[in-house]
Amino acid sequence: MRSRATGAPAVATVAVIVAVIVGALFAPRTVVAQGVSLSAATIADVNAAFDAGTLTAERLVELYLARIEAYDQSGPALNTVLWLNDSALERARELDRERARSGPRSRLHGIPVVLKDNVDTSDMPTTAGSLLLAGSVPPDDAFLVRRLRDAGAIVLAKVNMSEFASGATMSSVGGWIRNPHDVDRTPSGSSGGTGAAIAAWFAQLGIGTDTGGSVRGPSTSNGIAGLKPTLGLVSRDGIVPLALSFDTGGPMARSVYDVAAMLDVIAGVDPDDPATTGAADNIPGDYVSALDGDGLRGARIGVARQFMGGDPEVDWVIEAGLHAMREAGATLVDVEVPRWLVDAKGDWYTTIRWREFRDQIPDYLATLQPGYPRTLADLVERSRRVTASTPDGGRPNPVRWTLFEEEEASGSLTDHEYVAMKEHGLPLARALLDGLMESEGLSAIVYPTSASRPSPVGGGGPSWDTPSATNLANLTGFPDLIVPAGFTTDGLPVGISFFGTAFSEPTLLQLGYAFEQLTRARRDPVSTPALEGEMIGR
Repeated sequence: MRSRATGAPAVATVAVIVAVIVGALFAPRTVVAQGVSLSAATIADVNAAFDAGTLTAERLVELYLARIEAYDQSGPALNTVLWLNDSALERARELDRERARSGPRSRLHGIPVVLKDNVDTSDMPTTAGSLLLAGSVPPDDAFLVRRLRDAGAIVLAKVNMSEFASGATMSSVGGWIRNPHDVDRTPSGSSGGTGAAIAAWFAQLGIGTDTGGSVRGPSTSNGIAGLKPTLGLVSRDGIVPLALSFDTGGPMARSVYDVAAMLDVIAGVDPDDPATTGAADNIPGDYVSALDGDGLRGARIGVARQFMGGDPEVDWVIEAGLHAMREAGATLVDVEVPRWLVDAKGDWYTTIRWREFRDQIPDYLATLQPGYPRTLADLVERSRRVTASTPDGGRPNPVRWTLFEEEEASGSLTDHEYVAMKEHGLPLARALLDGLMESEGLSAIVYPTSASRPSPVGGGGPSWDTPSATNLANLTGFPDLIVPAGFTTDGLPVGISFFGTAFSEPTLLQLGYAFEQLTRARRDPVSTPALEGEMIGR
């Protein structure tokens, strides 16, 4: 395992003029006679190249490592990678030999993936981005990591994140993360390192986690696809908890195809996570088979316009996407989430989230080696000792560490507020959204994942008085698929959410894939252009 270079990332000057026009939404895929660009290649393209003998897993890992070297701590200094896997190349060679001998294990055989640093790996540190867990190597892999490795995927790196999956888009281990579309802008959190790394094509696939929007914010801000799955579809075993009522791992990629292919591997029942027992009868044989380029035809889709109005350029992009859906044969109907739920949901979320972190983090800390904190109170006490930068490049994180104190003072799981919200509030939210979709006969509800463009790194951007829909998917446990929708005039990505009821991932993937193929709205970041030799032959 190699630690990436420490120190504050340099801010590259990025001049971007990108106009969002309808013609741009229908631009063709980046394909030339000799193949497809590495940035545009799906897992299907990569496997076609493997089968044709024009690409090996070893070469694919080399291509991604070259990009990390060129752009993560050098060039625009995106600051996404915390640790590289020293064994990645050797593992790729082993998988190449296995493919030649007995064929691929799955679609993910030889495919590099990056993991958010709150997902346990037995051979690399897992610190949740915190100096307070520096050097901690868990006793075993998270369940989803075992699934990925068993499928032949290659863990390439652990990536930066908002510390303990909350607060500013930085960590005391790695510092601020940058958006490859504009390094002065945030990649959003808390899976900002995964979002930026996948957008800059440092790997084919990424894993984020989502408790209150942490897969979806970085997906839209970095212009990639991402899925917050139904709670219980993906095991939470080996993920540093923030609040188990809401926590889930989720796939992030540059294409909906790759999101579906990754979900095929990581979805499943885990005896160590009782929430997954409900998934047993709700996992199809193959999520990829749900993908249909004509999948919007005949669909009835709700449009939640109450989550628009924060940024006229974001609204324009979303309206262009809605127009494309109608042209593709979808029926769109305006729907509205009751205002009382929109107004109250932030308090509902915090009532659960803060108390559960206080109660649940000790269970995770108990699995670590001696010498690490054992309780949230320990984290609070130890954080107060770090008031300046450390010799190994760490730094204080006052925003997150102040939140520790609020979480510690929040109360317990026996408080009447928590019990009422857990037993009555969350079921009420599920029943209400379920009923809204059933009464309107909807396949999905769509809205801008973020009502405004990404803000400057460190905050200080415009304040939009527009409600966000994001944590509705967490309060209900329902899935939410993010697909790139276009760009603002200053070159910042806009994403659209496809929200559905429990275990409706096949439907959401069908709709999202059709939208993606119709609009072709994803673009390569200006700060991380292609390097020589990155075409994938077919």
